[in-house]
Amino acid sequence: MTTEQNPQQTFDTFTSCPLCHEDLIIHWISDNIPFFGEVMYITALCDCSFRFADTMILTQKEPVRYEMTVETIDDLDARIVRSTSGTIRIPEIGIEVEPGMISDSYVTNIEGVLDRIQDVVVTASKWVKDDEEKYAISLDILKKMNDARLGKQKLTIIIEDPLGNSAIISDKAISKTLTPDEASDLKTGMIIFDVDSSEITVDTSDNAQPLGE
Repeated sequence: MTTEQNPQQTFDTFTSCPLCHEDLIIHWISDNIPFFGEVMYITALCDCSFRFADTMILTQKEPVRYEMTVETIDDLDARIVRSTSGTIRIPEIGIEVEPGMISDSYVTNIEGVLDRIQDVVVTASKWVKDDEEKYAISLDILKKMNDARLGKQKLTIIIEDPLGNSAIISDKAISKTLTPDEASDLKTGMIIFDVDSSEITVDTSDNAQPLGE
């Protein structure tokens, strides 16, 4: 399917289902997304319930790091563009969100990022309720995020992306290009076509955890 406003190209490939070994159709759809560039959506669904969905980034930019200090309530409105290859860090509360195979790409604001992290922390706090130390840490993280929403807690939002598809859009944000060594330490969390080696690499990481864990 193609349109003049949003041209897309589609094609199918065939393989065997890794679960039931029956024939499996893989659908490929190209697209161009603002902030993210050219991408390829890859989906497959088998009658046995196996399903697969991923996004392949077809264009790469310079690896980038954005940093912004959140000091006021107004700072919470700064726009965040997080691609599936973006790593988010908030040092003051010990949070590090690394990309994985089920990572979402999204455009939101800093408050929206805090909301996403809060949902994870609330769930994790229930798992560690019997561990007094870990439970106290989770409550402290939640308190600091709530204080940040009220302008009472300073936070530093850092986004690093080895493919250069993430950003903090604000006059207060500071950006820099990462060195090859810095970029190589970051996870991508998706299928990447490496134009230099002509190989497809799959990053299977999927971590959202406190720093130092």
